[in-house]
Amino acid sequence: MALDHPQPENCVGPQSEEAGKASACEGCPNQKVCASGAAKEEDPAVAQVAEQLASVKRKVLVLSGKGGVGKSTVASQLAFGLASRGLRVGLLDIDICGPSAPLMLGVRGEAVHSSASGWSPVWVSVPTDAQAGDGDEAEEGELGVMSIGFLLPDADDAVIWRGPRKNGLIKQFLTDVEWGSLDVLLIDTPPGTSDEHISAVQYMKRALGEHDGAVVVSTPQEASMADVRKELNFCKKTSLRVLGVVENMAPLAVPLQHVRAVDTVGVDVTARLLAAVRAADPALLNECLLETIVFPTGAGSPANAGGSTPGRYAGLAGPERMAAEFGVPFLGKLPLDPAVGRACDAGQAIAALGAHGRAAVAVRALCDRVARALFPDVGADGGSAYRFAGAPDAPHSAGLVGAALAGGGAAAAPMDE
Repeated sequence: MALDHPQPENCVGPQSEEAGKASACEGCPNQKVCASGAAKEEDPAVAQVAEQLASVKRKVLVLSGKGGVGKSTVASQLAFGLASRGLRVGLLDIDICGPSAPLMLGVRGEAVHSSASGWSPVWVSVPTDAQAGDGDEAEEGELGVMSIGFLLPDADDAVIWRGPRKNGLIKQFLTDVEWGSLDVLLIDTPPGTSDEHISAVQYMKRALGEHDGAVVVSTPQEASMADVRKELNFCKKTSLRVLGVVENMAPLAVPLQHVRAVDTVGVDVTARLLAAVRAADPALLNECLLETIVFPTGAGSPANAGGSTPGRYAGLAGPERMAAEFGVPFLGKLPLDPAVGRACDAGQAIAALGAHGRAAVAVRALCDRVARALFPDVGADGGSAYRFAGAPDAPHSAGLVGAALAGGGAAAAPMDE
């Protein structure tokens, strides 16, 4: 059975012969359950979840130990991006107290439908990337969304629940939502490493395959990375594969024409600035981005400071170095771009606001890397390299991933880490 409360840091484990008896168990709210031996019995929900998700090819948890780093932004843009590649995608929002998926997927105010077979998610139509030069109309990808946000009488209602009730809803989401056949199920989680995360990993332990895993999101500064390291250690302790680390809110980059300039006393001098640039080089008005570092890049882990291999991480900093220290892939940087905020508030893919913008290019690259990690061999043709939609020097090729999956593409191999 599942434990009602998170396991403490020094827990001997509910399967241990010392469970409920060791000195570390003193004061733990799970002590009585562990001592009785009931915790050693597998929760029947584990088998139910495995059966319910049997038609889901890949499962991805979007995690971070820190709040406010953009997990929901990354999850929603990944969902749009993967669906635009012809994949059938689901997004399950288990941030019970702060559900963002309805807003960020553009389905706020929609209602889920309940039947004898379970809940039906809300479906979103996503235009697929047009195949270069084929002249055909773009097809639409399929994206399903499930969130407690659809179940609240009012979007502004507070969810004031303790752990067991949250766990119960997560179990219900995993056992009762009728996704049908999915290529990818993304699970957007709240910050931290407690109830929701433990419940999701425990309930899904039979449903998670060797190619499933977690995308871990961090911002550049040490205040964020200090907590994200805890999330990476959570993944290690629960044997959850890390698909990679994403650095969100990297340098702020704003088109010159969108900047408001002020002098040292706050007087608006935007017109003077633009006039000076126009006089010097008019092309810069359309070609130039102003970039600045908003969040200072954190150093490496304190545990590695002054280690025996000081040059091992030379040239790396921030989340990229953190990923290297943990031996997991680095999936790239997403800029702090006002267009991302506008896209999320409008419930759109960032590409819908300009496919060639800096943020759109970065999100497309992120989606490509995640797709490769989940389906490394799909579309491989002998010795030729497979190129995903949006990859550098490759034409857009909508639906290639989805078509390959539907045609039973090559069996996926583990990603080299």
